[in-house]
Amino acid sequence: MHLIETRDLCHAYSTSVRDVLHNVNFVADAQQRIAVLGPNGAGKSTLFRHFNGIIQPKSGSILVRGEPITKANLHEVRKFVGLVFQNPDDQVFSTTVEQDVAFGPYNLGLDAETVASRVDRVISMLGLEDLRSRAPHHLSGGEKKRVAIAGVLAMEPQVMVLDEPTAGLDPQGVKELFGFLNDLPAQCGVTVIYSTHQVELVPEMADVVYVMEKGEITGVGTPEEIFLQEDLLSRAHLELPALPRLIKSMQDHGIAIESAYTYRDAEAAFLKAFGKT
Repeated sequence: MHLIETRDLCHAYSTSVRDVLHNVNFVADAQQRIAVLGPNGAGKSTLFRHFNGIIQPKSGSILVRGEPITKANLHEVRKFVGLVFQNPDDQVFSTTVEQDVAFGPYNLGLDAETVASRVDRVISMLGLEDLRSRAPHHLSGGEKKRVAIAGVLAMEPQVMVLDEPTAGLDPQGVKELFGFLNDLPAQCGVTVIYSTHQVELVPEMADVVYVMEKGEITGVGTPEEIFLQEDLLSRAHLELPALPRLIKSMQDHGIAIESAYTYRDAEAAFLKAFGKT
């Protein structure tokens, strides 16, 4: 049984326009890291909003732990699947950071002691100790994003879905955020699903990659399988990450070097190609 599964999922915001999602088939399993790539307007955000019942399909189905989302189980679904919006201002609104992180757990009906324990834990995990008494609207975009993630994580979901989590972050912020997200499956048993334009990081932190174009899934596979498909990447306005792009250029110039997609594999390929191993 998959944690999340869509079957021929279709969605349209108006009967007068084409489907925003068309026959989308997607699965997420336990402790996976799943990247969803595609240009703006591909339907990534719309797909994500189906995962915890914010919007409903026009046709097809969305299953969470094998069950359709209904009014009766919507509360449990939203405990199980946490969604972090692209714009943290849509999610961060309390008087202080501490109150904002506590908002979700209190809405689950948890007692004050449990809420306080969860708030302390996630504030520590995300390095928000110095901000816990600050007003969220005084924070930077990167800080607000961390608060939004902390608020969702405090609800202890089994699936965390992040819509363009790197939007508005500087390079150091991107590195820190992805380092944190990369550790979540092993540390907390959480499945992480995210959309991003930062293809450089995908080989290091995705087990499965989905590519979307015009509301459809056009490719699915491991990072290596996806990044081997140049036509697929071109249609989705995506480029190879820098390391495999460099290696491919060297191969095209007749240099015998093995293909690689992560830093560690690329290092080994270079050492082997130039006789250092």
